Amino acid sequence: MSNPRSEPVTVQILGKEYRVACPEDEHSALIASASLLDRRMKEIRDGGKVVGGDRIAVMAALNIAHELLLLKRQNAVLDQRMRDLQERVDLALQQERQTDS
Repeated sequence: MSNPRSEPVTVQILGKEYRVACPEDEHSALIASASLLDRRMKEIRDGGKVVGGDRIAVMAALNIAHELLLLKRQNAVLDQRMRDLQERVDLALQQERQTDS
């Protein structure tokens, strides 16, 4: 298996350009990620409570990480509900087969 071809992509965050190497098939995801980060950083900057690019970046990263963890927890709960539902369906089908026999 060959390594995916990596090409630099230029993204802009808070008015600064960054060149980031990533596999060609992930360019759109990288651009979308940079756009999300740029929007979040602008929201924090425009809120006026946080000053300095580094602090704005850290606050944006913390907010995004928090949202990611919440989504992972929600996904784990949904996965458990799906497993529980599958068990109930399997049990109901098993009982139906036994009554048909």
